[in-house]
Amino acid sequence: MNITLLQTDLYWHDPVANRAMLEERIFNLPEQTDLIVLPEMFTTGFTMDARAVAEPMNLTTFRWLKQMAVQTGAVVTGSYVVREGNSFYNRLIWMQPNGEFDVYDKRHLFRMAGEDGIYTAGTRRIVKEWKGWRICPLVCYDLRFPVWSRNTNPDPSSPAATDTSFAYDLLLYVANWPAPRRNAWNVLLQARAVENLCYVAGVNRVGVDGNQNQYTGDSALIDFKGEVLFRQTDSEVVYQQTVSLDELRAFRDRFPANLDADSFTIL
Repeated sequence: MNITLLQTDLYWHDPVANRAMLEERIFNLPEQTDLIVLPEMFTTGFTMDARAVAEPMNLTTFRWLKQMAVQTGAVVTGSYVVREGNSFYNRLIWMQPNGEFDVYDKRHLFRMAGEDGIYTAGTRRIVKEWKGWRICPLVCYDLRFPVWSRNTNPDPSSPAATDTSFAYDLLLYVANWPAPRRNAWNVLLQARAVENLCYVAGVNRVGVDGNQNQYTGDSALIDFKGEVLFRQTDSEVVYQQTVSLDELRAFRDRFPANLDADSFTIL
């Protein structure tokens, strides 16, 4: 599967400019791709002014994502601010080229910025199947919580020693992760790959937002052994790489550390 990571600066509270900028990059991809990953809150930057920027579902950005997926033949995913009734969500959309979609509402809201007082936390994790891969998309601060990310199949009848004991093959994080905490971002992306025996991709932004927070990017692709296949710091980049499901499965067969993992239940 070919993965495309878009690390960009973002225009503060300007969905029109951000969609136009991202659309230009998507339409100029150097090669065909299967999955396009955008940053967290890619239409606005990471904002607590949800009332000013929120969109209802099935409106402009949702339809834009659908158009991008149709025209590229790829899944397009990233999060933006969505309003439902009186509630606001930091909502990731998983948009397939055939128009089918799913949503993931950010589970862990960043209280140090007051996100937990503005947005409503999600209650369900999603795992999507695409081109033979099982993919779990999460959002930013979720990276700090390994239990929520844990790669286990909830079906107790699944044979523990086979590939079906894993819920997913690729773990995605879309983020607006600021520069002062970049070391945690880099370390935890590798940790999630190692402990979950999976590929991990993290897409962050660069630049300075409207609150004067600085972002250094550090978007990365990590393999199942924790080796960094790609990492880009400071500058904008459109990065594409093909990853191998056969290599992942072969490593899981040779090194089935999941068989020694502790069991637990998410309440």
